[in-house]
Amino acid sequence: MRTARRDTPAPRALSARLLTGLAALIGLVVVGALCPAAAVAQSPGARAAAVQSPGAQAVGLHIGEGRLLEGNGNDFVMRGVNHAHTWYPGETQSLADIKALGANSVRVVLSDGHRWSENGPEDVAAVIGQCKANRLICVLEVHDTTGYGEDTAAGTLDHAADYWIGLKDVLAGQEDYVVVNIGNEPWGNTDPAGWTEPTVAAVKKLRAAGLQHTIMVDAPNWGQDWQGVMRANARTVHDADPTGNLIFSIHMYSVFDTAQEITDYLNAFVDAGLPILIGEFGGPADQYGDPDEDTMMATAEQLGIGYLAWSWSGNTDPVLDLALDFDPSRLSGWGERVFHGDNGIARTSKEATVYGDGSPADTEAPTAPGPPVVTAVTDTSVTLGWTAATDDTAVTGYDVVRVHDGTATRVASSTTTTATVTGLTAATPYTFAVHAHDAAGNRSARSAAVEVTTEESGGTPGGACAVAYRVVGEWPGGFQGEIAVRNTAATAVGPWTLAFAFADGQTITNMWGGTPAQDAGAVRVAPASYTSTIPAGGTVTLGFTAHKGAANTAPSTFSLNGTSCATT
Repeated sequence: MRTARRDTPAPRALSARLLTGLAALIGLVVVGALCPAAAVAQSPGARAAAVQSPGAQAVGLHIGEGRLLEGNGNDFVMRGVNHAHTWYPGETQSLADIKALGANSVRVVLSDGHRWSENGPEDVAAVIGQCKANRLICVLEVHDTTGYGEDTAAGTLDHAADYWIGLKDVLAGQEDYVVVNIGNEPWGNTDPAGWTEPTVAAVKKLRAAGLQHTIMVDAPNWGQDWQGVMRANARTVHDADPTGNLIFSIHMYSVFDTAQEITDYLNAFVDAGLPILIGEFGGPADQYGDPDEDTMMATAEQLGIGYLAWSWSGNTDPVLDLALDFDPSRLSGWGERVFHGDNGIARTSKEATVYGDGSPADTEAPTAPGPPVVTAVTDTSVTLGWTAATDDTAVTGYDVVRVHDGTATRVASSTTTTATVTGLTAATPYTFAVHAHDAAGNRSARSAAVEVTTEESGGTPGGACAVAYRVVGEWPGGFQGEIAVRNTAATAVGPWTLAFAFADGQTITNMWGGTPAQDAGAVRVAPASYTSTIPAGGTVTLGFTAHKGAANTAPSTFSLNGTSCATT
């Protein structure tokens, strides 16, 4: 993981989780040279070495012949994403949205209380329940260990192991659905050789306490193992698990910027019969390099190993957000690549058979949705609605496509029967249609099409906007809210002032993303330095806490720089 936001006493405040020391990687010898295949203490093709120890009992998800298997012996290949639950506990819809886009698994960020607020037993049980309700395999990870030895705020693997043991009652019986990732990126770049001993000790501690789940182990060097410590010591760590149910996780970012580095690393484990997956990876280029995500995804598919992209939403640097502002209908370019590109989730994911009781895979596609109807149109956006499709199991989502010159290009997605297509050109005709899909990835025939022409451009800076207001959570006497302000104009807006009014005496107590001024119920918000400009087609999100009485009616009208905004 490179950067992400986290909650502070003011919910949704920003804080950098920087992958410290990556700059030191520039100019270093590539991974393949640092970690020759001979460093793994097995000859190529020795897959049988990873079979469970004699007499070990397979419980739920387990390892066999170097592969992750379900309890019934079927291969399970993870195709999913990471979700920062511990910093965004209110984003409970995210798991359903991730599933609707085709994922079969999700890696959930938790805290053991060392660095951030601990996710307690009730919260973890709820997360597991949400994973199961959405038919996802759940990888649970402690994030407090990130960069230990280099980041002084990081916690130890031993502390993380104690946390998992404290959750033993919650985890018991969930072996079919849950993988325990002991600690995220549990060693930095300082003396990464120190990673092996505490990793072995943590594995032994969990097994001695009676945990039967498959254990996932992250690499040192902030997860990227550029010095080859995990690669060289993988057999030692694997053999420390008396059940043999242990899988290794490599995180692939800027270190892995060539096809040779990626294929060499993954094949070294596969050839040695040691189970591995890509537990995090990024694609967008940054100041450290340009990861080769195409080779990562293609090689994972070729070798039949899992991958979990970083991350669903909420990163400090939004270049790594798969969905913008947790909105599944607004995938970034990175999100489109992961979900809908070559070797992407939609094309390669298969749901765990535990959710179908081992029955044959679902191969029946949903019916076509009803013809889309235009419910709103501006110079740069069109909102569509349609009649729901039906399916023999369940429809999990819809894709809106633009039909042009005989081809159909996906332009929006939704888990409901409405979607807004943005970023359009004024006074331009468009043709749209809709597909439905189910959890197994089956896609319906295309609906009938609708033709619509966007309005003439006439907006002024600040004169074309849309606002989405929602209550994130409530408690006696107070609540947390969120306001997403979208610039639907063709030019950037900034600086700006947002105005609205509360009807029930609500009073803002704290805000992030902007600075409020309130007079009775009337509120005016000026931007923070990092939200001062809203790019064309872009969105800024304001979060706040407030006092309330018995009623908590949402504001009905908003204006940006004095011009009324559409509300969604």
